[in-house]
Amino acid sequence: MLATLNLYPNRNPKLRLFALWYFCTLLVLWNIAGQTVLGFEQSNLQPIASVSMAIAVGMAIESLDAWSNQRRARWSGGWVPFLNFLPACIIPGLACSMLTYSNERLAPVLFAASLSMASKVLFKAPLANGQMQHIFNPSNFGITMTLLLLPDVGLAPPYQFTENLTGAWHWVLPGIVMVTGVFVHAKFTGRLPLVLSWLAAFAFQGLVRAWIFDLPVIVPFVPMTSVGFILFSLYMIPDPATTPLSLRGQIGFGVSVATIYAFLFVFHVVFGLFIAVALTSAGRGVLLYAAHAASLRRNKTFAPQVAVASPVAIRAAVAGD
Repeated sequence: MLATLNLYPNRNPKLRLFALWYFCTLLVLWNIAGQTVLGFEQSNLQPIASVSMAIAVGMAIESLDAWSNQRRARWSGGWVPFLNFLPACIIPGLACSMLTYSNERLAPVLFAASLSMASKVLFKAPLANGQMQHIFNPSNFGITMTLLLLPDVGLAPPYQFTENLTGAWHWVLPGIVMVTGVFVHAKFTGRLPLVLSWLAAFAFQGLVRAWIFDLPVIVPFVPMTSVGFILFSLYMIPDPATTPLSLRGQIGFGVSVATIYAFLFVFHVVFGLFIAVALTSAGRGVLLYAAHAASLRRNKTFAPQVAVASPVAIRAAVAGD
């Protein structure tokens, strides 16, 4: 089976763009259904305002970054570049409005969307190929910082994703989201190993906690039954733009998120899943900078030493000839 998977698809820009449009389309349809059928608790204006803010901030910081690096902005040059620029803004905008709850206030949602887009420029780390990559999942960073900085804002209730569904639809809709998400990660993003390592590590830490604290084995697995957990596992943790490409790096990333979550849970820290992803991303950024610094030291150590003769020695050598 592994032979049929494309473990490095995001080296192909077209495949990565397809995955980006897929996630964007899924979130748009999910929010439309949520506001009309499923029972989302947010007002109708919040997703519209959040997406608008994300696009505005995204275009502004991309223009500033392009100007400072003397290149053309990625959203300029016609309708095709502009449209292909939008999914990276729409996804954080919809995620911030869908996953946070601030009653009917717009300011917290706008704050989260702005932080999400700003993090793509503010927090970058060097890769082995010399390019710079933003290290935080934009949606995760914006939501996490909003939850920590604004105590009167909380997470959206998990039941909202299937609140108005009845009968078999409680299983059918999450099943569709899960199957399509697994397919896209297996064939287009190459992040299926990360997803599987995260799920395995989450299950393992749940069993360890059940054993240490003498809990029924089923208790730590209850979060895995929610649609919110499926969305988090398939559409937030394995962000192709902010997670490792190598198999070992993906496994380490997934295990790290689950391990940090377990410690946060034991110490009664709320919003543990979001904080765990943010801390893992920050740790990866530190490791990338450390590897870059070590590479610079190696290159400096093994650089050829060129001896430069003094003018006096040159004159003496010429006179000797």
